[in-house]
Amino acid sequence: MSALIAEDELVHEVELVWLEDISRLDYVRQSLDRLPTRRGRPAYHRDGRMVGYALLGPKAKPSRSSGTFRRRVFWLLPHDRDTAPEGLYATGAPAEAVDARTLAPGRKGRKTERSEGGPMSSAVRGLLP
Repeated sequence: MSALIAEDELVHEVELVWLEDISRLDYVRQSLDRLPTRRGRPAYHRDGRMVGYALLGPKAKPSRSSGTFRRRVFWLLPHDRDTAPEGLYATGAPAEAVDARTLAPGRKGRKTERSEGGPMSSAVRGLLP
């Protein structure tokens, strides 16, 4: 869940790779997954689809016990707003969802009016890149 991701867990991120045009998405779900490598496209084993993932720099250390790296993966489920606009998340958003335009390497992102199902305010538009 995004609420459980601390920015100090993201310090080794160097790039976010997007597999889709995020400007069309109101939100993406994010999670920290244990992956075998720092870089490259990870395998995806959830329902729905992977929308993006983080790449880690060379200073990122693997876990001593598992040898894996904790990397963010961004994803959507079949019942999310992009494919079911009148469905479960017509308003509101899942706990682990954030507005993709508020994400950057090392920054966990946040919810916005748009990610919650409302119109994006001019104040928020001014904060986005």
